[in-house]
Amino acid sequence: MSSLSNLKLFDATENHFTGPLPSSLFNIPSLKTITLENNQLNGSLGFGNISSYSNLTVLRLGNNNFRGPIHRSISKLVNLKELDLSNYNTQGLVDFTIFSHLKSIEYLNLSHLNTTTTIDMYEILSSFKLLDTLDLSGSHVSTTNKSSLSNSSLVLISQLYLSGCGITEFPKFLRSQELMLTLDISNNKIKGQVPGWLWMLPVLNYVNLSNNTFIGFERSTKLGLTSIQEPPAMRQLFCSNNNFTGNIPSFICELPYLSTLDFSNNKFNGSIPTCMGNIQSPYLQALNLRHNRLSGVLPENIFESLISLDVGHNQLVGKLPRSLSHISSLGLLNVESNKISDTFPLWLSSLQELQVLVLRSNAFYGPIEKTQFSKLRIIDISGNQFNGTLPANFFVNWTAMFSLDENEDQSNGETMSNMYMSTDYFYFDSMVLMNKGVEMELERVLKVFTVIDFSGNKFEGEIPKSIGLLKELHVLNLSNNALSGHIASSMGNLMALESLDVSQNKLSGEIPQELGKLTYLAYMNFSHNQLVGLLPGGTQFQTQKCSSFEDNHGLYGPSLEKICDIHGKTPQQSEMAPEPEEDEEEVISWIAAVIGFILGTALGLTFGCILFSYKPDWFKNPFVRDKRRNIGTITH
Repeated sequence: MSSLSNLKLFDATENHFTGPLPSSLFNIPSLKTITLENNQLNGSLGFGNISSYSNLTVLRLGNNNFRGPIHRSISKLVNLKELDLSNYNTQGLVDFTIFSHLKSIEYLNLSHLNTTTTIDMYEILSSFKLLDTLDLSGSHVSTTNKSSLSNSSLVLISQLYLSGCGITEFPKFLRSQELMLTLDISNNKIKGQVPGWLWMLPVLNYVNLSNNTFIGFERSTKLGLTSIQEPPAMRQLFCSNNNFTGNIPSFICELPYLSTLDFSNNKFNGSIPTCMGNIQSPYLQALNLRHNRLSGVLPENIFESLISLDVGHNQLVGKLPRSLSHISSLGLLNVESNKISDTFPLWLSSLQELQVLVLRSNAFYGPIEKTQFSKLRIIDISGNQFNGTLPANFFVNWTAMFSLDENEDQSNGETMSNMYMSTDYFYFDSMVLMNKGVEMELERVLKVFTVIDFSGNKFEGEIPKSIGLLKELHVLNLSNNALSGHIASSMGNLMALESLDVSQNKLSGEIPQELGKLTYLAYMNFSHNQLVGLLPGGTQFQTQKCSSFEDNHGLYGPSLEKICDIHGKTPQQSEMAPEPEEDEEEVISWIAAVIGFILGTALGLTFGCILFSYKPDWFKNPFVRDKRRNIGTITH
């Protein structure tokens, strides 16, 4: 490639290239851009005989397998504006002064260098006067001003990523960063309160404070705005996995441009601020308050632009606010593990974008009628008090689970399988679902993933035959109900099914042989029913645990013999051939009878001989003699 003397750009990102990177590549005088991120290149990184007049302005080598020291010759790339060496295994100390000559750097990514060298933030920010974006995540970083540099001497950057850098105090230099747009200081050990001046940064719109040990928020002097003040620009605020206590701070309602708010996995208590139902915010798309200690009811008229609302694992009571039906953009609603008492929200079927509905572990009750959920992909209503029967045509409108091919987005030619249930800013919802008999947390809710969990209720009657329409269904859990009748053979159409649980019901009849053709069915549970007949012979049925079929005394067949290590027989064989234990008992009875007959005969003959040899006076009386003979006969 070094012979390509006019080459200006070489882009080979996201491939599977291996081996070392030829140093001759850096000797092409016309080359301005090299991007080789996300490959499997390895070996040491050498730059050859780089000219001091190199025209290279972009060098992106991140996410490869390079190892060894960073060669000092990199300092000759004086025209570099973008440098990415992320995930470089330096195998030791790094002399960061080698980057000091790169005075034109605007984008610098030195994250996850696998070095014990501590990076001095003040030194970095005072050395690169044109720096705009800095990513030092996963490296050891010091935010203490050891050089007594004034904050005014530091470059003003717009994006700073310090996730997982071992920081223990909130960086004070941030107070002067008036051009800061993005700040990520997640996964550190920062404690205490979030400083109030943070919200005074005029253009700050993304803040990630997750996975620290914060306990509260200082009140900002800027909040409580006058009519002439500009409101905060904050759009995304992530504060999950901290130790925040008390009420949710009301200043949240003074962030009118907020699009994502994640307060999950904290210790907030009290009710959800009523202002969250009154504020006119056309931007809020994701609200996550799960795993706190919130009480009271969900406020009415909550943000009408929501795509995702998760308040699971709290202590909320009352009913679901009917105003939820006005949120036409709502795609996910999760209220699991609360104390909400209400009937099934059939009125939510008017939401044309609803894809995930989780009501599990509450106090919902009553029957469920036929619904219109055309885009629904995940529904979990387990652990409630729903009852009644499910109509045979219950699933006929759940077309999103029919076939992925039918849900192709005609506007861009992409199928739903290439997309996530998320907002525009790459926020990924998470939830806990039962899958393959195990409680599993899904950190990213894929639109392609499909789940129906109706377990732990009081449903009766037959499984709706329309279940067979859901050809893209992955998980089906109907366990622990009072379902009866036969298992619908139409379930053999569920070719994508991976997990099936119909245990602890009153199902009868045979397990449809069609289920033996479901090659993805890795987990199944038919236990504690009244099933009979031949077990399907598919490979998947032969890899289950014996407990998956227990307490169904009428099941038999080679598959069951292999699973449970038993010798099963068909009902006809059982009637024709007596059981071994019964045969043995009958033989023993006949032997006992013969022995008794022989012993009895011997004793009788002996007793008779004695009688004939000794004749008392009463023997002469015929009446008495006959009577005694009868006694003898009876004895005999």
